[in-house]
Formats: sequence, structure tokens, C-alpha cells
Amino acid sequence: MASSHAQALEQRHRLLEGRIAEEMRRPAPDSALLTRLKREKLKLKDELARLA
Repeated sequence: MASSHAQALEQRHRLLEGRIAEEMRRPAPDSALLTRLKREKLKLKDELARLA
């Protein structure tokens, strides 16, 4: 069973995926925002990998 911290990270990761997908669907995506969201998502993925 995953810890509550890992579950929170997974939830945040899924949220970021949704925000990235939503931004990509816009007619003129904000590249700076996308970069920031993708970096944050990558940090979460790295932290989840360390916890595993």
C-alpha cells in the first residue's frame, strides 16, 4: 500500500497531466506555462521513483 505522501504526489502528477493536456488544446498554448508544468511534473515523477 502506498503511503499517503506518495498518493498525494500521484494525485498532483495526474492533475498536472490534465493541466498540460488542457493547455496544449488551447489555440495558442502558453509555452512558458507548459515548460513550468512539465518541470513540476518531472520533479514529482522523480520523487515518486525515489519513494518506490
